[in-house]
Amino acid sequence: MKELMLGNKAVARGLYEAGCSFISSYPGTPSTEITEEAAKYEEIYCEWAPNEKVAMEAALGASIGGARSFCAMKHVGLNVAADPLFTAAYTGVNGGMAVAVADDPGMHSSQNEQDSRHYAEAAKLLMLEPSDSGECLAFAKEALTLSERFDLPVLLRLSTRVSHSQSIVEPAPRSETPLREYQKEPSKYVMMPAYAKGRHIFVEKRQAALREYAETCPLNRIERGSRSIGIITSGISYQYAKEAFPEASFLKLGICYPLPERLILNFAQSVDELYVIEELDPFIENHCRALGLKVRGKAELTLLYEYSQTYLREKLRGEKTAFAALEEELPGRPPVMCPGCPHRGLFYCLKKLGLTVFGDIGCYTLGAAPPLQAVDTTICMGASISGLHGFNKARPESAKRSVAVIGDSTFMHSGVTGLINITYNKGCSTVLILDNSITGMTGHQQNPTTGMTLKNEPTLAVSIEKICEGAGVKRVHVIDPNDIEGLEKLLKEETAVEEPSVIITRRPCVLLKKVKKNPPFCVDTAKCVSCKACLRIGCPAISLREGKAHIDETLCVGCDLCRRLCRPGAILVNSPEKA
Repeated sequence: MKELMLGNKAVARGLYEAGCSFISSYPGTPSTEITEEAAKYEEIYCEWAPNEKVAMEAALGASIGGARSFCAMKHVGLNVAADPLFTAAYTGVNGGMAVAVADDPGMHSSQNEQDSRHYAEAAKLLMLEPSDSGECLAFAKEALTLSERFDLPVLLRLSTRVSHSQSIVEPAPRSETPLREYQKEPSKYVMMPAYAKGRHIFVEKRQAALREYAETCPLNRIERGSRSIGIITSGISYQYAKEAFPEASFLKLGICYPLPERLILNFAQSVDELYVIEELDPFIENHCRALGLKVRGKAELTLLYEYSQTYLREKLRGEKTAFAALEEELPGRPPVMCPGCPHRGLFYCLKKLGLTVFGDIGCYTLGAAPPLQAVDTTICMGASISGLHGFNKARPESAKRSVAVIGDSTFMHSGVTGLINITYNKGCSTVLILDNSITGMTGHQQNPTTGMTLKNEPTLAVSIEKICEGAGVKRVHVIDPNDIEGLEKLLKEETAVEEPSVIITRRPCVLLKKVKKNPPFCVDTAKCVSCKACLRIGCPAISLREGKAHIDETLCVGCDLCRRLCRPGAILVNSPEKA
């Protein structure tokens, strides 16, 4: 029976149908739902790993053990996993292994735009690129089959629109795949130089076979239309191009690396004018130009952000689409910390103290936005601690005026090594670990500190305090970030000492089901002096009405932070009439 399915869910379904039995991933938008959906199948073992490198290595280990395996990550996660990925290209696999990498054109939830096709080329791996949910299911199955056929991990390139859009799929029963026999084979799996040299020969022979496969495989197909325009495209760009040029002929590439040569040349000869439509880098276009073809592409289309049907019509056809306009301009709605967010009190204190703040990846990145504006840098996972150490070594006097902030999940991901670097190299930085008891920004996934597995089974909860002590930090403190008076005092004390220090701000994410919401607050306008102190914390439940503070009771969760800042005592639990 056909059904409407999210792209990520369709990938999970394809893995299930193909007999995949092991999945290890780290959550990262827009890839997260693949592993969450796969975890609903009892036949598949699924786990959240501490980071993408560990996930990739675990999946490779399962593959070597004979199981069909998989791991998923977002584009920047592939940077973290690149080390095992490149070597896995040499070792090859035993059971089939697929790796999904979800790019984020437009940077909806990412710190950069990155084209992961370059990884396939650099690592000399096969990469498939589906354009809708039906292909997500089919390509996930095919990835595991091709992995075993060509003895390599197969990359599955997704994008935000493919991962988070829905289209029709037709599920099928699961095909149980028996565990392949494991045989000790050092020349294949031990990548010391003597053996790696032999495997490089294999990689190059495999490349030739992959290039030949790309010429005739059914994943690359020609759709005949008008001879006047021929379009080479792949992934979500195919969907945009089909709507913008319904009459054109298409070469739709399901394999985005390695790219075919004869197929492209034959298609080019069959059309009068050749277009290449692809988001981000001119990956296909450069290949076509290297073949001596004249194409229309990035000279007219941007290297930035996402494309759309209307964008392609305007840039390539000169057709502007008219849209209905509202009479009034709507205000912007940038992302903000939720009402009751446990990070809000900390960033209020950091701004008040005027500290330099090295930030990290997570909800607390929003501490850089007005009115808090407390964060100075955000680079990548774990960079806050490492970056602060370098900053303080370069500017020793800054150690008493700077801190790093990092979340509990990100600390487990790649913050631990940065902390060890501080203690080992005699640094004296102050690190704040914002423990909200969950991996927040990607939608509440468990992590090694929560005491629950991906399948919500109880497990060992890693102690952040003991990790820090084991790393050599003697000054480790735990405090509720809503205790802003105590937090401010503690920040002053710890930034003043000349040794490494860790402050763990511990309060669970307000959106967790187990967190009890308090009655909402309200404002006694007679007592409100319009000092706007309550607005400085940037809570979306607080606004001004006719010059007085106002609290939206439908948003307020009673976290008590604003009341602590209100010196006139105008913020009350009950309405003024009931007080």
